[in-house]
Amino acid sequence: MDTEVPDHVGRNRTTWDRWAASFAEWAPRAWAAEEPTWGIFSVPDAALGALPVSVAGMDVVELGCGTAYISARLARRGARPVGIDNSPAQLATARRMQEEFGLSFPLHLGNAEQTPFADASFDLAVSEYGASIWCDPYQWIPEAARILRPGGKLIFLVNGFILTICTPVDALEDTPASGRLERAYFGMHRVEWPDNESVNFYLGYGDWIRLLRRSGFEVEDLIEVQAPDGVAPQFPIVTGEWARRWPAEEIWKARRR
Repeated sequence: MDTEVPDHVGRNRTTWDRWAASFAEWAPRAWAAEEPTWGIFSVPDAALGALPVSVAGMDVVELGCGTAYISARLARRGARPVGIDNSPAQLATARRMQEEFGLSFPLHLGNAEQTPFADASFDLAVSEYGASIWCDPYQWIPEAARILRPGGKLIFLVNGFILTICTPVDALEDTPASGRLERAYFGMHRVEWPDNESVNFYLGYGDWIRLLRRSGFEVEDLIEVQAPDGVAPQFPIVTGEWARRWPAEEIWKARRR
């Protein structure tokens, strides 16, 4: 990977290399799961219908793959996944999991805003809290369009925008969303957190639609994920009660024209 990277890419690499050890602890459980799930409440895809009914034979790229458990689940369904991630430590865990579970697919160290892949290489691009929030959408969305074939699908999960604007400006990693508006809707883009050096990116609904359309996509669906009863979130950014009333997570589905 080029050492000359944007500020947020370098900062997020440092953060994720630091967090990688904790993610390595639950990576075996994530890899062992057979059925695809989404988000911090592990909602089954069967309940949401985000992924294609069949991915067999598809060339798939996971943008910001982390420990690559999404790619592993798609590989078991017959897809040909490729993962790319900004963190060497996360990819080291992914490679250990490949050896442990006997699954092999390419893993690349790189920035999803500028990938090494050729034009029109993939049928499906997926991101679950990977490039979808850690990369600048004005960079990674056009890049996803470039590497997708005509008719290819882009499916990505982000923090719900209502959650984002209900998260206090001075929130720490364990500060849950409140029940009131805390941030301005207009002008949302780059968000920096006070207790670590990481950078996230969020857009409002209109900005997402305009960006996707301008990049060559047709929006097919926006799935607002409701937390299941009695399921605790993996991270304390929201409570289960909150996420039963309002969407803490959203899955965008788009098709490359």
